[in-house]
Amino acid sequence: MKRHRLLPTLCAGLLLAVNLAAHGKPKRVPAPQPFGAHPAVIAFADELAAAQNWDAAALREQLGRALDLPRVKQLILPAAKGTAKDWAAYRDRFIEPKRIDAALAFWAEHEAALLRAESRYGVPAEVIVGIVGVETFYGRITGGFKVLDALATLAFDFPAEHPRAAERQAFFRSELVEFLKLCRENGLDAADVRGSYAGALGWPQFMPGSWRRHAVDFDGDGRIDLIASPVDAIGSVAHYLSEYGWKPGEATHYSVRLPADPITRRRLLAPDIKPTFTAAELLEAGAEPSEAARDHVGAMAVIELQNGPKKPTTVLLGTQNFWVVTRYNWSAYYALAVIELGQAVKAKRLASR
Repeated sequence: MKRHRLLPTLCAGLLLAVNLAAHGKPKRVPAPQPFGAHPAVIAFADELAAAQNWDAAALREQLGRALDLPRVKQLILPAAKGTAKDWAAYRDRFIEPKRIDAALAFWAEHEAALLRAESRYGVPAEVIVGIVGVETFYGRITGGFKVLDALATLAFDFPAEHPRAAERQAFFRSELVEFLKLCRENGLDAADVRGSYAGALGWPQFMPGSWRRHAVDFDGDGRIDLIASPVDAIGSVAHYLSEYGWKPGEATHYSVRLPADPITRRRLLAPDIKPTFTAAELLEAGAEPSEAARDHVGAMAVIELQNGPKKPTTVLLGTQNFWVVTRYNWSAYYALAVIELGQAVKAKRLASR
């Protein structure tokens, strides 16, 4: 999903793995039921139909047939408090031989499109390859949920126990609007489109709103198709990152050693992934940025990744480009996995030559 402090593009495989790890084995859930004449559905349909000059009765019927999916409500809940994150384990899910081999094949098949995207938008091919690999394993895992059902569930029956329930429900209600518009604009049958449990679509797992705002026709066939066209996905990912401020030629991150003082460490880590401190400010605070980081022009974020409950954390400095990758998914773990997968694929590709 894209960028409202919510997941810009939700990867079905990624998020399912993370949620299952956090919540354990799936619990027995009730059978899905159609929304029918749910008052919120009726009100939503009438308001949207009036705004878009659509047939209100047809829209009521379409949304009434959507299923309320208990499994989606289960998956959307965050991990239980106190669950220790583990960067090494997370990394190993994505920087693995099978995915790297698939990435090499994807890069070889679409080399021309990747070069063209890099030239037009300034985003390196390895970053695009990393995102598509983490999101959908190069089109192998694009989600098996009916998007209409998933978005209707989260728009009209979002779990109240979520800590940001009102905010998230409003987001998914807006994405349901975007999805219905997208289907009409592209001749898609809304009842048949499948994606992630949160409504993300296609090779790059764009949310419907991101598709409508940022996707591009990169294969030149006159239509944008992120579900069946990996070339459109390549151009759209590059365009998306460019729109969020990717800086061509800038590194994504650097190494750093933080001061031992816990108060200073907390102050440096407080902004999380948002670039905040210059190299001079870090040095003044007692941190030890790498030589390359000391030459960096601009602000950097001090980022800490957990490695389970007992191992030392991993610390790095994230640049503007690192922050841009997190616009795809608000997570330093995600961004570093994307970057390191792309780097591993690029290195193996160069070595094979």
